[in-house]
Amino acid sequence: MPLLSVRHLTVYRYRQPVVFGEHRMMLRPREGHDQRLIEARLDITPAPVELRWLHDVFGNSVAIARFAGRARELRFESQVRLDHQPLNALDFQLEEFARAYPFSYGVEELPDLARSIERHYPDPDRTVDRWARRFLRPGGETGTLELLAAMTHAIGRELTYIPRHERGIQEPARTLALGSGTCRDFAVLLMEAARALGLAARFVSGYLYSPGREGETHRGGGNTHAWARIYLPGAGWVEFDPTNGILGNRDLVRVAVARDPTQALPLHGTWTGFPADSLGMTVEVSVTAEAAVAPPAPPAPRRLPAGARAV
Repeated sequence: MPLLSVRHLTVYRYRQPVVFGEHRMMLRPREGHDQRLIEARLDITPAPVELRWLHDVFGNSVAIARFAGRARELRFESQVRLDHQPLNALDFQLEEFARAYPFSYGVEELPDLARSIERHYPDPDRTVDRWARRFLRPGGETGTLELLAAMTHAIGRELTYIPRHERGIQEPARTLALGSGTCRDFAVLLMEAARALGLAARFVSGYLYSPGREGETHRGGGNTHAWARIYLPGAGWVEFDPTNGILGNRDLVRVAVARDPTQALPLHGTWTGFPADSLGMTVEVSVTAEAAVAPPAPPAPRRLPAGARAV
């Protein structure tokens, strides 16, 4: 995989100068063995009087900006370059006991996974439960990866992807009832379905690289993207993108991981003014691949005169 460059621009506009409160940003990709940050730049206009960084409870990088004065426009531009190593979920090695469902997490891991196993959204009619259990083989074991792959592909195949720019998440039961949703709605549906089966799941916010290989086009590009992570013994936290049927991290740039989507907002803050002052915001996200640098060609062999020897 060549190096990836991500540009994320958010601009808020107002009819007249307003006062800006604190703004929190989760724009810096998480580093690990599968993605390595090479360069990161964050430009904010007007410039904040204070910008500090911290790691939240999940280890995400959070920038907090505070401002003074007034302005009619607030602009955030994040630019990063990273080395991204694609991993295929079906190539991960699971512990022997976890290769078939059902299985139980080990006692040493369960306390730390417990909150990620708990259901977070109401399901009074057990709609999500029934949807999740339709992928289990009757009267026998079901391959764990095969189960999660089937659930992931079913969401993208059976539901209609409809972008929605308003903040908020549809309850998973409503997503099934409507038959449509955004990438974040699909991620939450997969999370709650996995939790209904006793699996630990988390929400991921990040970026999507859409290379267009062999006519393939990913859904959800041009904006921030969302998918799910599910914990599998032996493999750890594994990415599943139900919007595009991606298993593993291929084409997915991970930025923030959280138990609930409200804990992984890319950018949010406050302002003071009249409600009619707001002219809305625009968001532009581009993820591009840098051309791979070819290794230098070996030197051409020397042609020696007849009868000469190389020394």
